[in-house]
Amino acid sequence: MSAIVVSGLVKDFGPRTRALDHLDLEVETGEVHGFLGPNGAGKTTTIRVLLGLLRADAGRAVLLGGDPWRDPVALHRRLAYVPGEVNLWPNLTGGEVIDLLGDLRGGLDRGRRDELLERFQLDPTKKIRAYSKGNRQKVALVAAFSSDVELYLLDEPTSGLDPLMEAVFQEVVQKLRADGASILLSSHILSEVEALCDRVTIIRAGRAAESGTFEELRHLTRTSVTVDTVKPLDAVTGWPGVHDAQVHEGHARFSVDAGELNRVLEQLVGLEVRSMTTSPPTLEELFMRHYGDDATMPAGHLDTEVVAAR
Repeated sequence: MSAIVVSGLVKDFGPRTRALDHLDLEVETGEVHGFLGPNGAGKTTTIRVLLGLLRADAGRAVLLGGDPWRDPVALHRRLAYVPGEVNLWPNLTGGEVIDLLGDLRGGLDRGRRDELLERFQLDPTKKIRAYSKGNRQKVALVAAFSSDVELYLLDEPTSGLDPLMEAVFQEVVQKLRADGASILLSSHILSEVEALCDRVTIIRAGRAAESGTFEELRHLTRTSVTVDTVKPLDAVTGWPGVHDAQVHEGHARFSVDAGELNRVLEQLVGLEVRSMTTSPPTLEELFMRHYGDDATMPAGHLDTEVVAAR
């Protein structure tokens, strides 16, 4: 049984705004699944439906075998949720908040809690109002990861963390996956998604544009090639499958369609290659193939929506 099954999900806000347009999404048990798309794509609405905070207008959502709208209390004891913008009780200490959130799920592992506090370098005796954004994020992460649950819904969970703490986060997620947990991860950090996710779903305008493993999706884009040859490279600009070629005195950079890569390599050998590097398509390239100029995103990042803590 899959941890999450969403089929034909529809959610409208008024007569002119369709946030989810027959969305399909499946998170298999024991996998880390990336959920990607720019602001307004429908990720926030999807997560709210899965949490039982919104009722879908049509379609079906099954979470851990149950209905998130009809069985929210029972299901919330089996899942943990970390938003990208954490709102906590300012007069409580970090430790008190962690224990409170753990109790709401039916308890937490005290040994794991103490280990995570040390790994995330969090002082649990300070009041929440004295914490930075990054430390508030650590409180939510420690509370979630200390609980013995089956499913984690993580929406930009490393927002505000420094690179060292991001590395700790990745190690913890990898351990959870090894222990059989299922994780839906929305993140704007490309390296994080590529390092952690078994599969990824790209969502656009409320629909799943693509879904699969990285290897299954890489056919949608091109491999980057940088090459130096003894013989002139000018002819490369006219080869089938070659795009955006930049040639200068025996040096060239270009991209190649997946189906033409072997043929291009054979032609390069005839030009007496001195050095060559190839780079497989990145997640950002996969994303841009679907959004192009419509995507409003800084270089190297995917914009993601923020789910407010409730």
